[in-house]
Amino acid sequence: MNRAQQLEQLKQDLLSRREALTQALAGDLTMLQEMRRGAGDVVDFAADSAAEVLSTQLAQSASRELSNIELALLKMKKNCYGQCEECSQNIAWPRLEALPYAAHCIQCQRMLEELEEEERSYGRPISFPNLGTGSPSFRDSDLV
Repeated sequence: MNRAQQLEQLKQDLLSRREALTQALAGDLTMLQEMRRGAGDVVDFAADSAAEVLSTQLAQSASRELSNIELALLKMKKNCYGQCEECSQNIAWPRLEALPYAAHCIQCQRMLEELEEEERSYGRPISFPNLGTGSPSFRDSDLV
């Protein structure tokens, strides 16, 4: 299978996933509306509230994934799919196969996750001026 065929397969996978998420989100909203219509006792209300919180969290997660899929499809259309948003290098093909809407190469993703973890531990954002410029000035030794 050549690269064009592989990209087409990934595009079809993204379109299928987008359709599934869209239907799931529509179903979730319908379910939430139905739950609100029913009236019951305190136990029913507590169970409904817990189910609503879980459903809302799942809908938020699905919505984020849907946004990532839309962005990946847009990048395909603009012929910049598979390029890391931080360093502009190509994202490794196995990563794209595993996560077709990956926006970062594995090295930049690890660095971003480490920064997020540090921000959580310090309780405030940490500035890192080279991120997001498309031309970071870090070396491999900086990633250790």
